[in-house]
Amino acid sequence: MRSSEHVEASGSAAEFLTQVYAVADAEFHKLRHDPLELLMRAAQPLLWLLIFGNVMAQVRGLTAGSMSYLDFLAPGILAQSILFAAIFYGISAIWERDLGVVHRYLVSPASRSAIIMGKQISASIRGLAQALIIYSISAVMRLSVDFNPLKIVGVIVFIALGSALFSTLSLIIACIVRTRERFMGIGQVLTMPIFFASNAIYPLDIMPSWLRALAMINPLTYEVDALRMLMMKTEVSPGALLVDFLVLFGVSALLLAIATRLYPRMAA
Repeated sequence: MRSSEHVEASGSAAEFLTQVYAVADAEFHKLRHDPLELLMRAAQPLLWLLIFGNVMAQVRGLTAGSMSYLDFLAPGILAQSILFAAIFYGISAIWERDLGVVHRYLVSPASRSAIIMGKQISASIRGLAQALIIYSISAVMRLSVDFNPLKIVGVIVFIALGSALFSTLSLIIACIVRTRERFMGIGQVLTMPIFFASNAIYPLDIMPSWLRALAMINPLTYEVDALRMLMMKTEVSPGALLVDFLVLFGVSALLLAIATRLYPRMAA
């Protein structure tokens, strides 16, 4: 009896993973057919590091300890790139609704959670592409990037978590507003507060107390904190890294549950 239950559970898990892969593969094919998007996204981090970073490096108080400001900034710009790429991911769901793709997803055997997770994986691939760009720029600029394989694996994990979190938040917004114009407006309103109310471009220590309080409940702060420890040649605090992971994983799981319930609205 137990053996048959185990086989059934294994079959269900394999079927679920197959569904996730099918959705992720379909999303990945869209990215393959539009490589120009990745090249265009390389311009923004390049400008931030070359222009903003070099200017702000002259401001006293922005450097964190012995780390140069450009070293401090690079992981923050990676997190920013992940945020900006993921937060507008939901607009593709609105396009899919208009084209009837959402309806086909919902009548397929794939579960709602498998559909959402497939989209999360697709967003993570976009985030990894951004990481490759920023690692390359940082290496050319001779920043203190750490190419330790274990640290790179850690960076990949946190990029996947951050991309999943913000792309799912984007999908939830798309399920609620349901029009491209409103979605773009809300997306633009959200990105700046999330970015600036974090430790991406300045340390928490120099923030006023009210902004520091906002930063501590901002998931991007934990994303930046983890990337800063793993991407640069700095000491890694396992305790702090675990907190960063648990916060991002917990928020991502909560948003996944919400998006799973709301996604059928896209076809209405």
